[in-house]
Amino acid sequence: MTAYLDFEKPVAQLEERIAQLRSAGESDEVDISAELARLENKSAELLASTYASLTPWQKTQVARHPERPHFRDYVEHAFEEFMPLGGDRYFGDDLAIMGGFAKLNGRRVMLIGHEKGNDTQSRIKHNFGMGKPEGYRKAIRLMDMAGRFGLPVVTLVDTSGAFPGIEAEERGQAEAIARSTEACLALPVPMVSVIVGEGGSGGAVALASAERVVMLEHSIYSVISPEGCASILWRTSDKASEAAQAMKVTAQHLKRLKVIDRIVKEPAGGAHRDPVSTAVNLGKALSEELDTLVGMTSDTLIRLREERFLQMGG
Repeated sequence: MTAYLDFEKPVAQLEERIAQLRSAGESDEVDISAELARLENKSAELLASTYASLTPWQKTQVARHPERPHFRDYVEHAFEEFMPLGGDRYFGDDLAIMGGFAKLNGRRVMLIGHEKGNDTQSRIKHNFGMGKPEGYRKAIRLMDMAGRFGLPVVTLVDTSGAFPGIEAEERGQAEAIARSTEACLALPVPMVSVIVGEGGSGGAVALASAERVVMLEHSIYSVISPEGCASILWRTSDKASEAAQAMKVTAQHLKRLKVIDRIVKEPAGGAHRDPVSTAVNLGKALSEELDTLVGMTSDTLIRLREERFLQMGG
């Protein structure tokens, strides 16, 4: 059963009516197929029109939807032969950031990404996708390995930000994020990053400093959360919707600003309504991006990354 967001209430009411009608039809000899078809078409049209005109704050809610697919869902439906690798060889293993060898449409890659979890137990286990220093140091280790083996790197970014707890600061959170960003920029192999949900702050940039950055249609990418921005500017998180509008957090805004390179379309009603087709579409887009990069020299790839960040805001 899909969890409906506040702005989806008209759709929820219509789909509830459809469910009731279908249930009544099972125990009634009256043919209601025509009425059901009419209501289902109306529901599909309403859903499509709703998602065609989402505000930045509504897109933020979609990006955070509890049923939105995460790293493990994409591993299952878009990649093959995933071999997880754990640990940073300094402190321990951080399950908020996962990674390992994988195949994408027959091509060997190093896959790294945030995992938020899909229920209470797994969200706690994966720390809601908020990476700790050991997670970013693991990512650095895997990127170094990819460079030595000549494997393209694919990252799936989905975090509200790096973990802000005191223990993370004690273990060098800022340094780990900076080193991870540096490792991305210095990679001698192709790198494609995808914002699949939330791309929040340095915790996202540390895995997204690639020569090609892709976003799912209803994902967001920003230097701070809308609530955090509102708390700083207006001293209240109640103005998060205004902050989201001003910050240009959506894929459509960022594509126009040339912060990202490509938008991958989501199914009607968001990725959470059809995770499988979302993963398949993303896999195709990633393969196309890698096809354009694989023949480039290391110097060219590094120069492309440098130019993309130096030209931002120009």
